[in-house]
Amino acid sequence: MSNSSSKSNSSPLLKLTDLSLSFGDKPLLNHVNLDVFKGERICLVGRNGAGKSSLLRVITKQNAFDDGELWQKSGLRIAYLEQNVPSGDDISVFRVVASGLAELGELIAEYHQIAHAMEENYSDALLHKMSDLQHQLEAADGWRLEQKVESVISKLDLPSDASMGSLSGGLKRRVLLARALVTEPDLLLLDEPTNHLDVAGVSWLEEYLLGYNGALLFITHDRTFLQNLATRIIELDRGDLSSWSGDFANYLQKKDEREAIEAEQRAKFDKRLAEEEVWIRQGIKARRTRNEGRVRALESLREEHHQRREKQGKVKLNLEEADRSGKLVADLENVSFNFNDKPVIKNLSTRIMRGERIGIMGPNGAGKTTLIRLLLGQLEAQSGTIDIGTKLKIAYFDQQQSDLEPDKSVLDNLNYGKETVTINGKSRHIISYLRDFLFPAQKVNAPVKMLSGGERNRLMLAKMFIQPANMLVLDEPTNDLDIETLELLEDLLANFDGTLILVSHDRTFLDNVVSSLLVFEGDHQVKAYVGGYTDWLRQRPKNWSFGAEPSNKEKSVSTNETSVKARKLSYKEQQELDTLPAKIEALETEQSDLQQATSQADFYQQDKETIALALAQLQTVNKDLEKTYRRWEKLDG
Repeated sequence: MSNSSSKSNSSPLLKLTDLSLSFGDKPLLNHVNLDVFKGERICLVGRNGAGKSSLLRVITKQNAFDDGELWQKSGLRIAYLEQNVPSGDDISVFRVVASGLAELGELIAEYHQIAHAMEENYSDALLHKMSDLQHQLEAADGWRLEQKVESVISKLDLPSDASMGSLSGGLKRRVLLARALVTEPDLLLLDEPTNHLDVAGVSWLEEYLLGYNGALLFITHDRTFLQNLATRIIELDRGDLSSWSGDFANYLQKKDEREAIEAEQRAKFDKRLAEEEVWIRQGIKARRTRNEGRVRALESLREEHHQRREKQGKVKLNLEEADRSGKLVADLENVSFNFNDKPVIKNLSTRIMRGERIGIMGPNGAGKTTLIRLLLGQLEAQSGTIDIGTKLKIAYFDQQQSDLEPDKSVLDNLNYGKETVTINGKSRHIISYLRDFLFPAQKVNAPVKMLSGGERNRLMLAKMFIQPANMLVLDEPTNDLDIETLELLEDLLANFDGTLILVSHDRTFLDNVVSSLLVFEGDHQVKAYVGGYTDWLRQRPKNWSFGAEPSNKEKSVSTNETSVKARKLSYKEQQELDTLPAKIEALETEQSDLQQATSQADFYQQDKETIALALAQLQTVNKDLEKTYRRWEKLDG
């Protein structure tokens, strides 16, 4: 691989030289080379299963490699955001973020937890424990790092004392990002960072990473995210790593040119091999004059052909279409729905006609899946009316994959053990059909629980497409699909004559597939817009803002303060902003004085009331300072 972005005036942070890695007999990395420089934003692309995540784990030394060299600059700090989000448990957000600082982070998290407990229920045991932790933190410069944890949590607008189990997938993703950032890494590795984020969350992450000072190496299937962020693209294909300077559009153009050249070279090679095979099979007369050098050359050609790794096949998508539905698909009049007495949708009126292609967009937890379930008749509205049209045959892609049975095989999940499927009146063997979705014969009997995320999504599509349908309802179908499969799915949906309802956070996918949008906006209102995502950007309200997804307990505050940033400050707000720097300076001074006082050796020799009062005051100052920082960032935005 030629590294087109190598910089003669700087040394790399990281260097891979002739590095190889195989799983079984499958080479994932075949003598690859890569240099990473400060300030680069590199996107790693490739088909599902090509080895992209394995390459990141090699860089972080979680995976051992077979051959070659991995060199890192002395003292290089690397942070890694993995693709999978933990299911959630009782660990607090603060403890997860602080864990990025290893053992010292555990001390900081324990101090934070005890300080919080002291506010609720003072005890001598907690007091002695806090004293011990304070001495340890003082000795290890822990106060500065504790402030760093607090600062990152504040900047990412995270609920520090909430448990991970209580958070949405998008908020969990931000917590894990905070854990990566608290180390102030020189190199940040992100594996599918937009998974589980809504459109607002993805846009916020884009903006944040555009201002990130370190080097960035990331994997994504989000084409808009890739185009907006990458300064260089590296492609992992059949074990080889190639580098392309510039953005995604430039990469696609250059890749098409390279593949055309490669196809021409392969055609010439195959023609020459065929001619030599004809020669070697000639009769006795030819063998008498056989050129041994030519024979050895043929043997070399055969070996080269044998070693040539064919490009992974593309998914072949075909949809079983049903007879046309009635002209009216659904008519909603003043529909409202509450969940546990909490409003989700208020007074929605809309009409869906046959052949419409509607995208549903909004923040995580806004109610997009609820709206789909209302349209499918799985839920009943508390008020208003929903009239469903006639002759509807619906195929539903459920993002929770509830139709898949994890302990059963791919084959049994797809067709309940039957040997054939019918697509548009034509019977096909089930093995052949699954091959269209890149399931080799040896994998059809594997249990679904052993499949990757991308494989499970492909199986869901395969299962959906054998159902005769004139209406497709797709709830987040793009997760874990590689870019080539996404483009094929787009082509299939573009040629579908029926009605399409699509929930997606993939901005490019929405632009390429839908003709109108239903967008969840403030106060549980759903508003209709003509066109796709880019069209919506032009039509959206002027005071609408991509805010980071607020925490559950702070949604109302965050929503109100977001609107402050989108308009000119009032006279009173400007006066408040002018006073904040001095207020922050005073709080920081008070905080420093209290930290110094509580770290003295004789602090805990005072009476209990004095000790408790000082510690409580320190906690109050810490909270006031965090709150003031946040208010300053909102007003100064």
